[in-house]
Amino acid sequence: MIRINLLPYREKEKKEGVARQVVILAGTLILFLIVVGSVQLYMSMKISSLEASVKEQEEKLAKLTKVIGDIEGFKKDKAVLEKKLGIINNLEANRLAPVIMLDELTKLVPTKDVWLDRLSEKGKDLMIEGTARNNIAVAHFMKNLAGASFIKSVDLVSTREKDVSGVKLQLFIISCVKKG
Repeated sequence: MIRINLLPYREKEKKEGVARQVVILAGTLILFLIVVGSVQLYMSMKISSLEASVKEQEEKLAKLTKVIGDIEGFKKDKAVLEKKLGIINNLEANRLAPVIMLDELTKLVPTKDVWLDRLSEKGKDLMIEGTARNNIAVAHFMKNLAGASFIKSVDLVSTREKDVSGVKLQLFIISCVKKG
């Protein structure tokens, strides 16, 4: 015997298949929306975190820039102070040089024959003006100057005769170049 089922089971299976596909599609869509929402939320949190980090780093940069400015100011102040200390040390080292030079110069002047009227110094040049009994005394004084430890060279600029109270004296100008 042949049995024929007149119930619409195929349509029922089709409806169940369509319903199953709709559920799967809806589930997939919901899962996709959850994943996209999660990624969006993660990216938003990451962006917020990075923006906070950038702001923090900019604040640190501003502080460090200020510190660098302060350091540059300190370096300039240090350079100025070192320059001043160098000048002070140089002055301290050369403080006694004029005294020593004048002391040695007084020892070089022939007593009772030469009198110094004027002494001027510009850099390494030394000009000596004075009066002597005669040209021989001037020559002796120049020879003494040439042998001095602080004199490099000696030149006679001029000499002229002057009558003082009936005595003939020699007015002279000597130019010297100092060492070092």
